[in-house]
Amino acid sequence: MAASSLVAAAPQLCSPSQRVDRRCFSFSPANLVIPRAINGSRAAQLSIHRRRMVNFDPKEKTKGKPRLARSWKPQIHGGCEDVTSAASRQLCCLACLRSSHKHVDHIKVHTQGVFICKPFFSLQKHTISGNVKPVHIPYASLGPDEPHVASKTWSEAIIEKQGLGFWDPEVEKAELGSFLSSPLPSHPKLYRGQLKNGLRYLILPNKFPANRIEAHMEVHVGSIDEEDDEQGIAHMIEHDSDGDLLPFVLDALNEIAFYPKFLPSRVEKERKAILSELQMMNTIEYRVDCQLLQHLHSENKLSKRFPIGLEEQIKMWDAEKIRKFHERWYFPANATLYLVGDIDNIPGVVCQIEAVFGRTLEKKDAPLGHATSAFGAMANFLVPKLPSGITGSLSLERSASLDQEKPAEMERHATRPSIQHIWSLPGYGQNAKPPQIFQHELIQNFSINLFCKLPVNSVQTYGGLRNVLMKRIIVAVLHFRINSRYKSSSPPFTSFELDHSDSGREGCTVTTLTVTAEPKNWQNAIKVAVQEVRRLKEFGVTKGELSRYMGALIKDSEQLAAMIDSIPSVDILDFIMESDALSHTVMDHIQGHECLVAVAETVTLEEVNSICAEVLEFIADFGKPTAPLPAAVVACVPKKVHTDGFEEADFVIHPQEITNAIRAGLQEPIHAEPELAVPKELITSSQLQELRSLHRPAFVSLTDESEIIKRVDSETGIIQLRLSNGIPINYKISKNEARGGVMRLIVGGGRAAETSASKGSVIVGVRTLSEGGCVGNFSREQVELFCMNHLINCSLESNEEIICMEFRFTLRDNGMRAAFQLLHMVLEHNVWLEDAFERAKQVSIVGDFTEEEIESCILDYLGTVRANKGLDIRHNIEPIIFRPSPSDYHVQQIFLKDTDERACAYIAGPAPNRWGFSDDGKDLFSLMTNTSGKEVSSNTNDGKDFGSNIQRSIRYHPLFFGVTLGLLAEIINSRLFTTVRDSLGLTYDVSFEVSLFDKLKLGWYVITVTSTPSKVYKAVDACKDVLRGLHSNKIAQRELDRAKRTLLMRHEAETKSNAYWLGLLAHLQASFVPRKDICCIKDLASIYEAATIEDIYMAYQYLKVDDASLFSCIGVAGTQSNEELSGKREECLKRNK
Repeated sequence: MAASSLVAAAPQLCSPSQRVDRRCFSFSPANLVIPRAINGSRAAQLSIHRRRMVNFDPKEKTKGKPRLARSWKPQIHGGCEDVTSAASRQLCCLACLRSSHKHVDHIKVHTQGVFICKPFFSLQKHTISGNVKPVHIPYASLGPDEPHVASKTWSEAIIEKQGLGFWDPEVEKAELGSFLSSPLPSHPKLYRGQLKNGLRYLILPNKFPANRIEAHMEVHVGSIDEEDDEQGIAHMIEHDSDGDLLPFVLDALNEIAFYPKFLPSRVEKERKAILSELQMMNTIEYRVDCQLLQHLHSENKLSKRFPIGLEEQIKMWDAEKIRKFHERWYFPANATLYLVGDIDNIPGVVCQIEAVFGRTLEKKDAPLGHATSAFGAMANFLVPKLPSGITGSLSLERSASLDQEKPAEMERHATRPSIQHIWSLPGYGQNAKPPQIFQHELIQNFSINLFCKLPVNSVQTYGGLRNVLMKRIIVAVLHFRINSRYKSSSPPFTSFELDHSDSGREGCTVTTLTVTAEPKNWQNAIKVAVQEVRRLKEFGVTKGELSRYMGALIKDSEQLAAMIDSIPSVDILDFIMESDALSHTVMDHIQGHECLVAVAETVTLEEVNSICAEVLEFIADFGKPTAPLPAAVVACVPKKVHTDGFEEADFVIHPQEITNAIRAGLQEPIHAEPELAVPKELITSSQLQELRSLHRPAFVSLTDESEIIKRVDSETGIIQLRLSNGIPINYKISKNEARGGVMRLIVGGGRAAETSASKGSVIVGVRTLSEGGCVGNFSREQVELFCMNHLINCSLESNEEIICMEFRFTLRDNGMRAAFQLLHMVLEHNVWLEDAFERAKQVSIVGDFTEEEIESCILDYLGTVRANKGLDIRHNIEPIIFRPSPSDYHVQQIFLKDTDERACAYIAGPAPNRWGFSDDGKDLFSLMTNTSGKEVSSNTNDGKDFGSNIQRSIRYHPLFFGVTLGLLAEIINSRLFTTVRDSLGLTYDVSFEVSLFDKLKLGWYVITVTSTPSKVYKAVDACKDVLRGLHSNKIAQRELDRAKRTLLMRHEAETKSNAYWLGLLAHLQASFVPRKDICCIKDLASIYEAATIEDIYMAYQYLKVDDASLFSCIGVAGTQSNEELSGKREECLKRNK
């Protein structure tokens, strides 16, 4: 199903933060309390979910009007758009972004370790920020002092009640049943209403961020509502819905949703964009997802409707055809308005809604629509409710004929999808469908998906919440078992994923087991996966596992409840919409935590294992007459595989072989899971005392020339220290995340430190530490469970310059000390490269702690690390140089055989680094100094504030090139989009990115453009013209002002994030970045404000765009031969001349 969405929102300065998948020790209680309704692994979502946003500040008006702008969300280019550029950069639909969301109840195992390995240095942030009011959170009873429980929020004694006779089954049963059937409390601030014309609205006040409101209009129509000749038309309407913004936000939404103009010129423009989007989306991953959905929903219309639609139909529709579809579905009774933000006067807002939307139907004719069944046509909106039990009959699909149209009633559609599901229930369904095989040239690995499809159960009672809690524990346990059991061997699979997710859009709950493997190992991969599932189903969860995971879930819930006043409105908006779509009760985070604690004490081991057997039965009992039939079994496999002799051979596989492999795995012998002892601490008190006596940790002078031991910057709150072992420390006390913190270790080196003989060693080393996970005498399992008990999230990354390790922690229950213990063990007792952490290193910490707490941990666990051996890697780095290259290297082409046509291209060239060093090693500041006689400021710790001397030229500030190149990138991005996409129609997506390094004396830029094979060469030429055209087409002041607003707004928003502050602290006190000091953090906003057009051109002259410096690579896929495609390229080049 699909839902068209229009959004009016406050300036969305950054993408909503999402928790990184931190293996088994990361939990998201908000998602647990109200499960999300996104499809998880079924990434090709059957929805049109586009968001038209209107950015406004209700308390700021200019000339009597609020600040208004439009943009599409999400934005491919990342970051935010300002109010002008957003209107011209209507990017792509949420429904068309693969895997834009992941459901909470899924686990994904890649045989990694405690430390998440990321090959690129793109730290994902967890940004829940703002001031936090103290709240009282109730705790469950304190459990026994045993090694499995590190949380005081849940007691293992609950598990023992059955065996010890604490509960009288007869006495307790009635009370427990009454409690579990009780409704969950509703959000105390959520206001719901409905207009006479059927428009529903939900209003929720939320003070963070201040003076901002998120307004979202969701029209409940999409691909499932399209007729056979309308496939993709709902998607096109979301592209075409345009109109002048009205003075007020609600007027704007009303205009966009219900009164679009559908001008022929606009239709044609967006038709080109959609066709280009289709090319961009049509990756092999998308095609695999489509195949999975086709087989999962083979019995209904969901298997035939995808948002992007059919190319031949998209080319044929005229404005009248699109207008008729809009009239049939876009009316108030088929829409819901959501408002979340800084709202003080709810009655006043309701009056505004009534004034704007109340007369909508009086201004337009009543729409035509199909005669709907009692179930309606919105599988995307609310959960289907079976009328006569689970096996009740469902409505038939709506007729495809338009001859049966009649005037639609002005009422909201019923909440039942007009689709039929075949449920995976015992006795429901007849013959099992054989495994389906999708084979394609572009598929490299083997993957298999086993689906189970059930009706959705809305979470409205304590019993419903209890079931969700138990399922979360089950998937977490299976995750850890798979991860730990195959850590030391070479597993037959490359990934293992169990996904359990509700989907209001598809009208069902789907459990999916996905296994990927090398083609040669596919049979063993299946056997191992189903064997582990059967082990968990037959023997169940252990007492220790239940205690550990329950404690960790409740502790994380407590942490989030304490941050209730600092959760951004945009996150709450998504939360409410997804809950509303599934008829879940909406609670605030304090209510959610209190309810979670309440139901946790009623959970028994037997009940968890009963739910476990129920969830996993379709796999563990596969082939048994009493087992539920899988909804589908789909294998996606390559056509060719490489043999040992490096020759290609056909990959042959049959459905019966897949069935045999599943059955063989289920016949393998299994044994019960043993209990594991989990350490409460990695360094005991006596060990710590010995370390302190041996190393005598202390803080010393920051530099040899200064006697300052502790430098405190009152403006930023940054504190700089240096330990006696040479480790520099930067920290900042922040209330952004209540009682939480984040710590980052940066080690010099990175991939640039590899020699010619050791290429790839850094990546291999990072992967080794990530997969190994053990430190000192503690095994990987012990370390991972230690992290889970203390709610520590770890990640390990590397880039060209550095190796980075990040720890997220809570200060509750000594969580910060536990994180520091782990860091100490990694530095002193890792099993990785011998000299990996002997190099220059730096530690930065940001969090809600006191000076006494943080400095005690620093001295105890970092001060007791052995002193650096003085290993200087700078002399070992082979410089990266852009050397003169043969002409063949400057323009390269790659041709790929494919059933469908696609094309993309990259254009790259050298740029300076962040601190003014060019690709040929020249100090650009020195060149400017020789010209003017002035010197660049460096290490200016004299307390002078650049912002107080704004008239001084910024060209001699260390931030000059970093700031001006950032502004230049914004300007070029805007021009590329308006020219190559909007004006020329050569692409749907084009972006410009600059990679600025700190230590390496160079940078580079890359333009990425997607297109069709017939247009890609023109698109590349157009991109080059824009890149080189800044002198002939001068930068306007409005362009610079727009870029400044975008970056400054982004900076302001990101300062509410602890992770962003860690980025600002990076390389402070680093000897290899001598130009960075505290002023580079304090002056950042002032430098942006002070930059002029002349400054931008100063930076632009060092961005090399000539033919000798420019490199491009064009990739084309299709059924044509290389010669035919080469001929097309030559024709294009001739026409361009």
